[in-house]
Amino acid sequence: MKDISNYIETHQNRFISELVDLLKMPSISADSAYKKDVLNTAEAVKKSLLDAGCDLAEICETPGNPIVYGEKIIDKNLPTVLVYGHYDVQPADPIDLWTSPPFDPVIKKTDLHPEGAIFARGACDDKGQMYMHVKALEFMTKTDQLPCNVKFMIEGEEEVGSENLAWFVPRNLEKLANDVILISDTGMIAKDVPSITTGLRGLSYVEVEVTGPNRDLHSGLYGGAVANPINVLSKMIASLHDENNHITIPGFYDKVEELSTEERAEMAKAPFSLEAYKKSIDIDAVYGEEGFTTNERNSIRPTLDVNGIWGGYIGEGAKTVLPSKAYAKISMRLVPHQDWHEITDLFTKHFESIAPQGVRVKVKPHHGGQGYVTPIDSMGYQAASKAYHETFGKTPIPQRSGGSIPIVALFEEQLKSKTILMGFGLDSDDIHSPNEHFGVWNYLKGIETIPWFYKYFRELSE
Repeated sequence: MKDISNYIETHQNRFISELVDLLKMPSISADSAYKKDVLNTAEAVKKSLLDAGCDLAEICETPGNPIVYGEKIIDKNLPTVLVYGHYDVQPADPIDLWTSPPFDPVIKKTDLHPEGAIFARGACDDKGQMYMHVKALEFMTKTDQLPCNVKFMIEGEEEVGSENLAWFVPRNLEKLANDVILISDTGMIAKDVPSITTGLRGLSYVEVEVTGPNRDLHSGLYGGAVANPINVLSKMIASLHDENNHITIPGFYDKVEELSTEERAEMAKAPFSLEAYKKSIDIDAVYGEEGFTTNERNSIRPTLDVNGIWGGYIGEGAKTVLPSKAYAKISMRLVPHQDWHEITDLFTKHFESIAPQGVRVKVKPHHGGQGYVTPIDSMGYQAASKAYHETFGKTPIPQRSGGSIPIVALFEEQLKSKTILMGFGLDSDDIHSPNEHFGVWNYLKGIETIPWFYKYFRELSE
């Protein structure tokens, strides 16, 4: 990877400017009002792949948002790397908590990013990290140093469950054939502590509806005599955890993988400051399942969380009603071996069973995916480890992530290849939150590190 540092230094302003232009596009997949922006973003990604050196780039239609496919095949006898990413982003709400407009990117210095960070929705998740791969390809093609074949599959529905990626992959097995899959949609422990994600949690996401009377009622005339759906829903949700914050759904833990004392001890070696963790999110105490550390609770243990709850009157002033309906959105993060379909079914049956008389309950599954663990002795992992060591000067730490990328398990099932998760974001980047950002240093470091993966993967394949 000759002269990579010089190439990045020469072109870094353009690399940043191109990412800023991509971040200006509000490609929100959850809101149909942004459909045109989603399609325009797909076209922009296609153009960027061609500009970076792909011989082929195309928009692949699906029943939903399109998938952008690109490839650069230099020799069919060489290994092929499939890069996955997504161009869709989360909604920006609540807008009033942003310190700058979510789709008007600005670069601001922070304590963690004295060289500046790009503040915008999608900066880290996943446009910034996806675009590192595009610019890494540009370097390798423009300097004639591409060691492997490369394919890109950039989708537009990751933030809403990747339903149509599951439709696309089995219909395009030959097109997507590869030797290893490379994804940057995760993070690392710290700027000076590189890490490779070796495990992801699965996900089951549901919406629940509790219905009482056939209309909103006067809380004076009916209160105390008719079941209040909000009160009932609150009690039902509260009952889903016991006094030790253990999930009470029967059968929920039946397939949970219990790590050995030795494995938990290895996890504990990762640098972690509980005080810094609490300070970063302005809390005075952590909270969670008894018997596990904070890092274990958010990575190797399953969870159940309410993501939103509403019903009744929430406007200005008072309106004394007993509401007809109450709603909540609930996500369950799952660990390997927990099947998300099975967990969704267990949740549905349990939630329906605990509803008191006087209300009706409906559970609507939204989406989900399986957990994933990748071995650290694979060729892909070893190539990634060497790449990080090359640019950071130290061996990366393997770590399990609390997040979910549901399609990773699908890839292994359908494409029969391992996925390597080379993330360059930080937990403090506020993904899915107001003021999402991505450090300029992290962005450029990713562009520098990724080409070394190609070099070492080819060497290890020979």
